Amino acid sequence: MCGIVGYIGPREAYPILIKGLHRLEYRGYDSAGIAILNDKLRVYKTKGKVSDLENFVKDKDLHGTIGMAHTRWATHGEPNDVNAHPHFSQSESLALIHNGIIENYAVLKGELLKNGYTFSSNTDTEVLIQLIEYIKVKNNCSVFDAVQLALNQAVGAYAIVIISKDDPNTLIAARKGSPLVIGIGEDDFFLASDATPIIEYTKNVVYLDDEEIAILKRGEELVVKTIKNVVKTPMIHKLEMNLSELEKEGYEHFMLKEIYEQPKTIFDSCRGRIHKEIHHISLAGIIDHKDKFINARRIIILACGTSWHAGLVAEYLFEELAKIPVEVEYSSEFRYRKPLIFKDDIIIAISQSGETADTLAAIELAKSQGAFIYGICNVVGSSIARAAHTGSFTHAGPEIGVASTKAFTAQVAVLTLMALAIAQEKGCVDNELFKEIVDELEAIPQMVTEVLKQDKNIKEIAKIFTYARNFLYLGRGYNFPVALEGALKLKEISYIHAEGYPAAEMKHGPIALIDAEMPVVVIATNQGTYEKVISNIQEVKARKGKIISIITKGDVTVKELSDFYIEIPEVKEMLVPILATVPLQLLAYHIAINRGCNVDQPRNLAKSVTVE
Repeated sequence: MCGIVGYIGPREAYPILIKGLHRLEYRGYDSAGIAILNDKLRVYKTKGKVSDLENFVKDKDLHGTIGMAHTRWATHGEPNDVNAHPHFSQSESLALIHNGIIENYAVLKGELLKNGYTFSSNTDTEVLIQLIEYIKVKNNCSVFDAVQLALNQAVGAYAIVIISKDDPNTLIAARKGSPLVIGIGEDDFFLASDATPIIEYTKNVVYLDDEEIAILKRGEELVVKTIKNVVKTPMIHKLEMNLSELEKEGYEHFMLKEIYEQPKTIFDSCRGRIHKEIHHISLAGIIDHKDKFINARRIIILACGTSWHAGLVAEYLFEELAKIPVEVEYSSEFRYRKPLIFKDDIIIAISQSGETADTLAAIELAKSQGAFIYGICNVVGSSIARAAHTGSFTHAGPEIGVASTKAFTAQVAVLTLMALAIAQEKGCVDNELFKEIVDELEAIPQMVTEVLKQDKNIKEIAKIFTYARNFLYLGRGYNFPVALEGALKLKEISYIHAEGYPAAEMKHGPIALIDAEMPVVVIATNQGTYEKVISNIQEVKARKGKIISIITKGDVTVKELSDFYIEIPEVKEMLVPILATVPLQLLAYHIAINRGCNVDQPRNLAKSVTVE
């Protein structure tokens, strides 16, 4: 992985490809490269950023109307010029870019070495293009046939694009387990890992399914076949995003813009789903399958990273409101521990991109055992959206910053709606409580706006802790996942070690770390186990730890115990995570900026993790 762009048509390819790579920079990467076909097949690549590639190719021949480009996030082989994509075949008649991992590359490489092939890189990708050429030569077949045969031998995940120097009018693309979208223009085709590089040119797209190969031939209709040579009819989808959503619009960074978009994205995620006049929650995925939810034995939530934290909030929500037992699982662990899955289980899969490889694999395992899959993601047409039986979109819009912000609060908002809708269908929530929660949920966007007004205060707090080496985040109940998410944001973008912990568990280990150099962030709102959290704060203060607290507006007790505090409006305990997360996002952002970190593209991270 991480980013793919391709073009074939009447226009010059290079400007489209390089702009597309810039659009995909948010996905995280460590090298970049480009292939252009004119009088010969030319490949240029370099370690570093897309801007480094632009400088490298300034004096190169970039003329041509067919090409492809790639940003790589290293898996096999260190980040360097040689391991960057595209990769040539041995004869340099074919070139390939690839997201994913070919798991049996070592076996394939061994066979190719026996047949006289040599390798210049340490990548699994070079093995695949060498295999395609070997099959093409051995069988005297077309590139398409060679790709089909090669992919039947390859084990793993891939999104690939191939150019042949002998065919200047064709691109070949294929996918399995890694996203690939084709843009359909008037007389041209576009390829990309997601729709962000395409939206400028067309809103008509085709999402390739697993084990499908596309032939993009100049002046002809798109052809899609499976690796078993079954012809498929491409389904054209209309993109809903706008180009303005991909711009910073005056903000210094995408992350800051996305933090400030949260009043709107939370509202959009609830819009049309809350009917205040009758105090009713309308989610089609639940209405259409209400019997499954009413009779569910349990709910299993599958997710990774920030989405997993949203799932932890949902565990509290579903068990309190809908009275259904919930288990929250890391997708990456779920499929490898031989889980017991029953036909009356409901699987809720959460993913911002809808392409998270571990979550997709976990979904397939659960489906194979008869479970019902409910997907929650942010991208229409994504793999999880298509793999699920039903689901809900979060409507957060494109999230460009690698560290998730608005997607998290949108996920929690949608999960809250789900819990309320199921509780209403089951008749297990008091009508008065239901109305109160719905009313407060509708008011949440305005409350987030109030929290954002404290940005200046948070910025000042960040200055004091810019050079801290460690942070501890504490919370209880609904606020425990908030502590985990706050710690994750800080370490993702500032590279400061941070740990989230249940406040009561501090005594069972982490208290040994606390001294005058240890900042401790405590989510200490005035509901639930409030008095217990005050005791935990006292334990930190007794050991000279520095307290940064998130408190309910007007609270005096915790305010007086804190070295620094950030107020949020009073709201029901189950809605606190949406509000309390926002100041922690801003705290992480400002600390990272003070440290000179690249907040939109933190080192070593990728936005959409499409490999296991």
